[in-house]
Amino acid sequence: MPEKEQRVLKLGLPKGSLQEATLALFRKAGFNFVVGARSYHATCDDPEISAILIRAQEMSRYVEEGVFDVGLTGLDWILENRSKVVEVADLIYAKQSMRPVRWVLAVPEASPFKTVKDLRGKRIATEVVNITRDYLARHKVKAEVEFSWGATEAKAPDLVDAIVEVTETGSSLRANKYRIIDTVLESWTKLIANSKAMRDPWKRKKIENIAMLLDAAIKAEGKVGLKMNVPRKKLDAVLAVLPAITSPTISNLTDSTYVALETVIDESLVKQLIPDLKRAGAVGIIEYPLNKIIY
Repeated sequence: MPEKEQRVLKLGLPKGSLQEATLALFRKAGFNFVVGARSYHATCDDPEISAILIRAQEMSRYVEEGVFDVGLTGLDWILENRSKVVEVADLIYAKQSMRPVRWVLAVPEASPFKTVKDLRGKRIATEVVNITRDYLARHKVKAEVEFSWGATEAKAPDLVDAIVEVTETGSSLRANKYRIIDTVLESWTKLIANSKAMRDPWKRKKIENIAMLLDAAIKAEGKVGLKMNVPRKKLDAVLAVLPAITSPTISNLTDSTYVALETVIDESLVKQLIPDLKRAGAVGIIEYPLNKIIY
């Protein structure tokens, strides 16, 4: 009897600024990729996944066309490319933090322009021409928008009057003496899929499984687990120390005078919380890292 042919999901991973953060997120989700120094192919420890790295700017086009079944890219590039794809999940992480990024309208600090209305008839440089034109249209402002091939922050005021640039913290713009006058778009990473792939039951299930595990890895970011034993007579005192939003699991022990308590908390609270728990009567306190949280 012939062997059943193994099915493969074609995955697009973002190459460039998001690459390392994306590979780290997949590791926490349970998928390990090996990428050669000069390679665009990523080998996964899941034999049902075939992955290639390409620029996030191009990802949505390739997913729409079916070159990839599924991929990760920003909301910004989906809108910029006018791509018709299935948006499977929001994955809010970036290269520096777990926050969305912003495309902002910025002008040199010495510029007289204060609002977008002041840019009527002026020139704006950006990588996201369509997004910028849509923004200007919403504000009923006519201005010339030109595509920037890079080094956008170097162009004003000598070449253009304003720029639309992406930022996480605004620090680079401030360092280059720019003043932000408005947010054009807030963007975050999305898991997107080809519409035909989502109609295939096997691929849909595989994609939804990946989405669930990636989301669980993001939810676990910055969280740790705590477990401890607590004398029953001191349980109320220990519970009073824990943050109000936590809902610990309490279990009986062989020694009926103690209970086991386990909870999940923000890692930033641990350095204060553990000494307080010890003083309240908890013993055998163990802190452990979390890879995934699924509610």
